[in-house]
Amino acid sequence: MLKSLPIIGICAAGSNAGKTTLITQLIPELAKLGLRVSVIKHAHHQFDIDHKGKDSYQIREAGAVQTLIASSKRWALMTELAQEPDLADLLVKLDRRYADLVLVEGFKQAKIPKIEVHRPSLNMPLLANQDSNIVAVASDSALNLTHIPVLDLNNIAAVAAFLIHYLSLSNANT
Repeated sequence: MLKSLPIIGICAAGSNAGKTTLITQLIPELAKLGLRVSVIKHAHHQFDIDHKGKDSYQIREAGAVQTLIASSKRWALMTELAQEPDLADLLVKLDRRYADLVLVEGFKQAKIPKIEVHRPSLNMPLLANQDSNIVAVASDSALNLTHIPVLDLNNIAAVAAFLIHYLSLSNANT
């Protein structure tokens, strides 16, 4: 039986707030604490992990609905979609044997616990005032919030410690 993986979203009101930076700093910090992390990242634009001229690109361009490419180091499955995937559909694609935690970047409307990255200097709205799924705000400035914790965005060890503590509380309540 596959274990259920804890899921934490990393969101922001807009682009360039530092979501990817936070995730890329959290992964090694969580690894030091013994956690293996998988990530699902939402892209608002089309992207391609394959390149023109490669065999797999030609196979996909010929009309293959799914193309799996594998080597001795990694494999990747590319699936052509007719519509935007739902987070729940993507979560089941992850192999739970390899991870202890899933960080989800973007998907700010998802009904999952989330940490909001908020930089007041970017003049973006604070989502935590409207979204009850936001469990903490990571900011580079002091914020006057009383209903949820405010984490120092520049103190990755403290953000990781909060995540570990939050996950331990979540596991105790299930």
